Amino acid sequence: MTGAPVAVHSEQDGRVLRLVLARPKANIVDHAMLTALRDALAEHREQTDLTAVLLCAEGPNFSFGASVEEHLPGQCEQMLRLMDGAVMSLLEYPVPVLVAVRGYCLGGGLEVACGGNLIFAAPDAVFGQPEIQLAVFAPAGSCLLPELIGQARAEDLLFSGRNIKAEEALRIGLVYRLDEDPEAAAREYIENHLLPRSTFALRQAVTAARAGFVARMRERFALVETQYLGQLMAGQDAVEGLRAFIEKRPARWNNR
Repeated sequence: MTGAPVAVHSEQDGRVLRLVLARPKANIVDHAMLTALRDALAEHREQTDLTAVLLCAEGPNFSFGASVEEHLPGQCEQMLRLMDGAVMSLLEYPVPVLVAVRGYCLGGGLEVACGGNLIFAAPDAVFGQPEIQLAVFAPAGSCLLPELIGQARAEDLLFSGRNIKAEEALRIGLVYRLDEDPEAAAREYIENHLLPRSTFALRQAVTAARAGFVARMRERFALVETQYLGQLMAGQDAVEGLRAFIEKRPARWNNR
């Protein structure tokens, strides 16, 4: 595997930061990708003329999800804290983060996308939190989705592990806009609605709009992280589900 897991581009004379998940075709979210994403965001955070971030992905899919191997005992704690840290970096970012999604956006990939402000998606995009199928759950997704799409719709996705198409994602408010070229649509939004604004005022607006939401997410992330590591991973089925997926065999549940 060569090249950085996240490609970083400064555009519009430094006013737009474009971050590209660069592990096609699956763009598996792993330690390296999360670290690169967090570091890129931190590097540009204090740039006073930065107006927007555009997060997209190379290849036909935004992301198939997080690394299953890195959720096994011995790596799980580091992986979970990296994931939560990267998503919190997006949630707390001082300028709008627009996300362009093509193809599959699943699991940890959806958790990352939900850290942004607006999701632009291709009509063939597919969204889902399939973690429950492996006898685990989506930590960040469990916190974010109830706020973004409502409790009942969030529980449907989190408990069933089913995927939804772009049209349904738009209808329930997960996606802001559908477009054959979601990256171009996000760029158009940036050019028409963000670049003309005072960056100082825009940062103030982002902070004001997200203050309560971010505070709730920080508290919820900590609680769910404790549950995931101290209860879920202490059981038998989580490890069995993860190992069965890696070994490509049916899982044998002990229901504990």
